Formats: sequence, structure tokens, C-alpha cells
Amino acid sequence: MAKSRSEARQHRHQRVRGKVDGTPERPRLNVFRSLANIYAQIIDDTQGHTLVSASTVDAEVSGQVAGLKGVDRAKLVGKVLAERAKAAGIKQVVFDRGGYMYHGQVKALADSSRENGLEF
Repeated sequence: MAKSRSEARQHRHQRVRGKVDGTPERPRLNVFRSLANIYAQIIDDTQGHTLVSASTVDAEVSGQVAGLKGVDRAKLVGKVLAERAKAAGIKQVVFDRGGYMYHGQVKALADSSRENGLEF
């Protein structure tokens, strides 16, 4: 039986997670997309803690994303995430695309994070 889209994405995500691991020196930047929102977290996998997060449902971001399309919303989330990471002293991360193709919103979030100071 064929896998659904979400099951196929989960399978791709597990394959990527087998190769990508966040450390305290270089944590993992994880991306999750829902139909309405986009979420990003910087995670230290050794302790299992989220160090920094940003999404379109955050109070700081939700007022700014009203009326914006998906890619522009992702750019704003990437910018806010990079600013929060800089404030927390995080400069380098490992990018985890979460099983999504690297284009559109995922690419926009990654590019915006890079432009605002994160290295990966």
C-alpha cells in the first residue's frame, strides 16, 4: 500500500535525522510546516532541549505576518529566529529540513536565517 504524503515526509525526516545531530557547540535548526503556519526551533539533541524557537503563532511575530503570503512569512520567522539565536549566543547550526523539499518556505526561512547571522 502506498504511503500518504505525511507518512512519506515522516520517513524522509527519520532518514535525515539519522545523519543530522545537534550538539551544544552546533545545535540543530529544525523546521516544521503546517497548512497555516511555519515553526522553527534550534535544538540541543544531547540534552533534548529547545534553545530558541520562532513561529508564525508567536505573539511577537503574529501581528507582523497578517496579510503576508507563505514565503514572506517564512522569511520573517527566519529573521526573528536568527535574532533570538544571536541573543542566546548561537552562531552556528546544523540545518534539518524536516523531510520537506528545500524550496519555497523552507528555503526562504533558511536564507533569511543566514542573512541575519546564522551560519550553516
